Amino acid sequence: MSPLILIADDAAEGVEILDAALRRDGFRTVVAAHGQQAADLHASLKPDLALLSVRLPVRDGWDVLGELRRRGETPVIMVGDRDEAADKLQALRIGADDYIAKPFKPAEVTASIQTILRRSGGGRAAKTLRVGPLEVQLENYLAAILTPSGKRRLDLTLTEFRILAHMARTPLRVFSRSEIMQACFPNQAVLERTIDSHVSHLRRKLDAADAAGLLTNVRGVGYRLEAEV
Repeated sequence: MSPLILIADDAAEGVEILDAALRRDGFRTVVAAHGQQAADLHASLKPDLALLSVRLPVRDGWDVLGELRRRGETPVIMVGDRDEAADKLQALRIGADDYIAKPFKPAEVTASIQTILRRSGGGRAAKTLRVGPLEVQLENYLAAILTPSGKRRLDLTLTEFRILAHMARTPLRVFSRSEIMQACFPNQAVLERTIDSHVSHLRRKLDAADAAGLLTNVRGVGYRLEAEV
């Protein structure tokens, strides 16, 4: 079954064009005209990816993105009216996979969707991230290191799994402590040293599973998940 894409935007003409383009490229689509409808459709249909307009009525795109991140790891592309670095940075900090500014060409959106779905395992059939020897099964909350002798399951806490999954969605990107806090602890007051502690425990478990060097510290900036070790 082809991937299901949730399109959340109240600009009817633009939605119609994008919807037709995605269907032409083989995707299934469902459309939401406001933020609450987008959140409800996500909960009931569990789409493979969501396209969220920043300026949604009832509930804006930032609010819906936060809820989707609390629910799980559905890939999200934010669509904004401004081509501003600050907007893109905010989207990535909250947990979006990409940010695209209007006006855009449908082919640009399709290319981003295909890249993100390929990285996340291709859609509904396989909610799995792979980064080097690391395999993260998002729906089962399982993580393992692939070795020549087989898989070595990682015994992670829920917090460690969330951090690992969040970083695995964008390998090689450096995540600051504040970005990890916002993505993995959206409604909690967490100190930066708490993030350091969780990451330290996670890195020790990766090292013990023959994945030394997979999770690295970028001095003065944050943490990065390497694509290869």
